[in-house]
Amino acid sequence: MNTTQCIRRSNCRLCNSGELELVIELTPTPPANAFVKSNRVEVEQSVFPLDIFFCKNCSHVQLLDVIDPKILFSEYVYVSGTSPLFVEHFRRYASDVVTQFTPKVGSLVVDIGSNDGTLLSFFKDAGMSVLGIDPARKIVEEANRNGIETLGGFFNQSLAEKILVSKGPASIITANNVFAHADDLEGIIQGVRSLLAPDGIFIFEVSYLADVIEKTLFDTIYHEHLSYHSVGPLQRFFAHNGMDMFGAYRVDTHGGSIRGVCQLADGPYSDDGTVSELMTLEQIHALNRVETFNKFACGIEVLKYELNTLLEQLKSDGKKIAGYGAPAKATTLMYHFNIGRDIVDFIVDDSPLKQGLYTPGKHISIVSSAEIAKQSPDILLVLAWNFAESIISNNQNYKKNGGQFIIPLPKVEVR
Repeated sequence: MNTTQCIRRSNCRLCNSGELELVIELTPTPPANAFVKSNRVEVEQSVFPLDIFFCKNCSHVQLLDVIDPKILFSEYVYVSGTSPLFVEHFRRYASDVVTQFTPKVGSLVVDIGSNDGTLLSFFKDAGMSVLGIDPARKIVEEANRNGIETLGGFFNQSLAEKILVSKGPASIITANNVFAHADDLEGIIQGVRSLLAPDGIFIFEVSYLADVIEKTLFDTIYHEHLSYHSVGPLQRFFAHNGMDMFGAYRVDTHGGSIRGVCQLADGPYSDDGTVSELMTLEQIHALNRVETFNKFACGIEVLKYELNTLLEQLKSDGKKIAGYGAPAKATTLMYHFNIGRDIVDFIVDDSPLKQGLYTPGKHISIVSSAEIAKQSPDILLVLAWNFAESIISNNQNYKKNGGQFIIPLPKVEVR
């Protein structure tokens, strides 16, 4: 492991305890979004551990190996706006927040990790003043071109204080999937507290550990995702840092997520009971017990056997297999299940930013969906399985002509 690019922390990022136990070891991979150009295909990429640790003190589940975020995010190629499902999710998200909390027209909404500004565009349409913050340079440029004011960089207390001086306090601060990505969560919350208006709200969405475990969604484990959140540890973390988590709701993105709503400790909103409901659910699912994660690790190996057996049989029958979707999660799945160019001939992705590149480490070519008709694969392995229904719906001609889809998670399906 290159220690200049990756360091291993020794304490829990929520409670700072050193009582940590290794519970899951996945195959080491390159960074999940480290796509390469054709001139780098023959260059072997560095891989880093994917070891999951359980905190015996607060029950938080996390990676301890932290890759330099500049390596992970400066050249980020994922954009929200290329997914119609996420565009609709963010439209409803903004509408729900405006309806529930009725911010005044012109109120400041700040989105941490704003990507291409898709969510902020809906707040802007509702009459809010908006500001995005994101470290991905090209995506920041695109967002600004599209009329969403966006600052390049990582959010922290120093940046929050600069925004406070230039823009005033924020009525709403959002952070979607960012709370899984950041190593210094305390630093983010210090910044949120500095920038948030006295009656303001902080809203975040993250993949929900209960769904990850229940559905064996192990491919959501990759280096960008340092934390695998559940409500109990988060509630205690916020309370320790001067904030009150007064709402927590399950949403269906990324195979199952939670939307948490927080305020300053002396904020005006009452607890609606949803936080305690999910904490009770987590007790029922034993998310506070090491044994739960040992069982989860066994479930991963069962899925590996099922999918590998199916793919090997198809290849021995002379079938041509392509992948559909090159999401970050595919890197974890392909490495741990040892799926490479001997199995998958090429991968289709709808994002122009990924087309023409090659997948991290395995170096499988990524092409547009037009190649499905040109190359006529017998099987499409749906690596972006959380979009399986829309992918199948959009490729009915392929299916009518005898093509089949394999969905690898939450269970192996042939459609």
